Amino acid sequence: MDPDKDNANPTILLASDLPSRRLSNPSSTSKPRADGSTGLFDALIPSYTYLNDPFAPRSPSSSEADSDDENVFEEIDEQEVYDLISTISDPEHPLSLGSLAVVNLPDIHIDTAPTTSRNPISTVTVLVTPTITHCSLATVIGLGVRVRLEQALPPRFRVDVRIKEGTHSTGEAVNKQLGDKERVAAALENGTLMGVLRKMLATCV
Repeated sequence: MDPDKDNANPTILLASDLPSRRLSNPSSTSKPRADGSTGLFDALIPSYTYLNDPFAPRSPSSSEADSDDENVFEEIDEQEVYDLISTISDPEHPLSLGSLAVVNLPDIHIDTAPTTSRNPISTVTVLVTPTITHCSLATVIGLGVRVRLEQALPPRFRVDVRIKEGTHSTGEAVNKQLGDKERVAAALENGTLMGVLRKMLATCV
């Protein structure tokens, strides 16, 4: 046991207790963003696969070629977001963020801004609960969650990762770091940090 760990004995949830709704066809192929754009973190983990593009406009059949809803996007829900991030490995313990209750389904919210556009921008908000109130790796965990979602979600989603109120002694300062794109980009230029993030995200499926 590492004596330097902040929390050597965290509460661990059984895999059977975690909410899950995995894609039913694991052999299906994934493809990158349809618009060819690159996200802030694309260079970090180039081998990652994207979701099986259920969010792209449907290809209209001959019977619906003239339909007004041919460009309607499929929705993504909180459970799918949880499935994306719950398997991230904790940087301190050989356990997932889901099993440590660092990420929880009730703390994930998706808000779509009112718009007349067919392609509305949605914000995915994830509240992270550190295992202890003085966790020194809270910012790293938040970065891991943000990188994972930036890599996996279509570009119409905006990602907001924050420490849950009252769960960390310096939560406000951590949230400022996680919400500042320039500071996040600068942090990701640190080779040691990038190595930690790669290890955390290697367990994602």
